[in-house]
Amino acid sequence: MLQEFKTFIMKGNVLDLAVGVIIGAAFGKIVNSAVNDLIMPVVGLALGKVDFSNLFISLKGGEYATVAAAKAAGAPTLNYGIFLNTTLDFLIMALVIFMIIKAANKVRKTEEPAPAPVPRECPFCKSAVHDEASRCPHCTSQLNATA
Repeated sequence: MLQEFKTFIMKGNVLDLAVGVIIGAAFGKIVNSAVNDLIMPVVGLALGKVDFSNLFISLKGGEYATVAAAKAAGAPTLNYGIFLNTTLDFLIMALVIFMIIKAANKVRKTEEPAPAPVPRECPFCKSAVHDEASRCPHCTSQLNATA
């Protein structure tokens, strides 16, 4: 059983998947930081110094300065600012993955093979015959050369 597990783990696709998951997790952190630390502050500044991470609606009706203050008070909140950040994270990640897949598909794209020659038909037995054949392999009739 240990040998089977070792064989399974050492398969290329399992290792590729593991590497992909690890790189994906690290890349997710980079995208999250880019959104929270670079993009959203600029968007917030453009919209009048809005901090998106503190955009929320208190369902209890009280006034709280931050999401943390509302949570500390035990107030239920709808954190739509955090949702906007997370949505932007997802959209950026999806765009990058789309571009990577598109580039990979372009690299993988090979020339389409030439279409297979259509075999000609033997005029005597009506069997398919290779274009370069001088005799029918089925009825052995002499065939005229094709131009």
